[in-house]
Amino acid sequence: MSDKARILFDALDLDHDGTLTLAEVVGALRSKGPTLAAQGVIPVWGVGGDEDSAALFDAADQNGDKVLTFEEFAAVVDRRFGW
Repeated sequence: MSDKARILFDALDLDHDGTLTLAEVVGALRSKGPTLAAQGVIPVWGVGGDEDSAALFDAADQNGDKVLTFEEFAAVVDRRFGW
């Protein structure tokens, strides 16, 4: 798992509890996405709208518990962003 996945996960984990909810992912990408892209944390094309953020979340939520662990998140973003 990449260091970039960890940086992105930590940036999206707004309540710092070590997991991500759909609301955190959507809200954080909406508010922080352009800045994260400008910093090179995510590709510019990776900053989409709310539907794109929800699709990323759903793809990562392998066990369907509506909460992402770092491992679930990293497996999808590493593959999707080519890290």
